[in-house]
This record gives sequence, structure tokens and C-alpha cells, in this order.
Amino acid sequence: MVMSMTGERVNIPDPATVLEQSDCLADAETVKAAIARMAARMNEDLGNQVVLVCPLLNGSLPFAGMLVPQLRMPLRLDAIQVSRYGYETRGKELEWLSPMPDVKGETVLLLDDVLDAGVTLTLVRAAVLAAGARRCIVGVLTEKNTLRPKPIEADYVALEMPDRYIFGMGMDVFGWWRNLPGIHAMREVNGL
Repeated sequence: MVMSMTGERVNIPDPATVLEQSDCLADAETVKAAIARMAARMNEDLGNQVVLVCPLLNGSLPFAGMLVPQLRMPLRLDAIQVSRYGYETRGKELEWLSPMPDVKGETVLLLDDVLDAGVTLTLVRAAVLAAGARRCIVGVLTEKNTLRPKPIEADYVALEMPDRYIFGMGMDVFGWWRNLPGIHAMREVNGL
């Protein structure tokens, strides 16, 4: 039992059970190849522009760790930490866990693990632009349900995913499994 972001006690299943009752949607090699393709597109598009890379923590940490060493433009790195999920599988209000970096006049590359409904990225992108960024580019590891209208469109998407709860490669389920090198999806089994 853990506490949710709203202070409620939440029953969560055993981590091994969650993994056993999931489907692997993209293995480590598939993820690695998709990130390499994204890096190549960014290198071509951004050339020698100076870029401030801002991964959204904690979810995009593994993604950013694989992508950033492949980028060839001069860049600086400064993370942004926000949360909408905590230990829950449904998003709540956006909570800022770190101060906004100094983005005034910068070309900012926001990196996130998943573009689902687009609420988090829309709010963070608006905050970055309001703080004076010259330009804000969005790159995501995964996008779910690309046919559903969203308030934001990513400039770069490594992998398209079905509309299921996904975890691994920085994305968690009940706080676990961010460390998986592939991407898994929960099954609706025994109340999970």
C-alpha cells in the first residue's frame, strides 16, 4: 500500500506480477534503433544551432540518456521535473517539482517519454515560451493513439504505441519498471 498524490492509500500489485502480466511492445533493440533515427533527423534539421535540451524528469531520463550523446549540435542540458501521475495510472493536476531553467532567448528541445493526451507537454511548452524561449521543439520517445486529437503535436516521435498503459524506458507503472530497456504494456488482468 502506498500514498497517492491526493493522500489516499492505494493498493498496488506486486512488481513481478505486473511485469509477468504485461506484453513487450518494443524490445531494447527496437527502442535503440528508433532513438538513433530520431537523433539523425534532429542532427539534420537543427544543424549547428545552439540548443538547450530539457528532459522532463523522471520519465524521459533513459530516453534523453540515449539520445543526447548522438546529437551533434552544440547543446546545453537542464532538466525540468514535473508530475501528474505519482503512483497512479491516471493523471492529475500538473505539479512543478523543480524551478524553470533560464530559457530566455533559447531554442529549447523538450524531451518527454510519452505523448498521450498531451496535457503535460502543452502546459510545460506554454511555460517555457512564457519564460522567454525563442523556440520550443518537442521530441518524445513514444506517442499513443496518433489519430486522437491532442492540444500539442510533437516535432519528433521515435515510436508510435497503442492506446494502452505503457511502461519501461523511463515510464513507470505504480512507481516501478522505469529501468526496463524495452517498452511494455499492461494487460487488464485480475484488476491491474
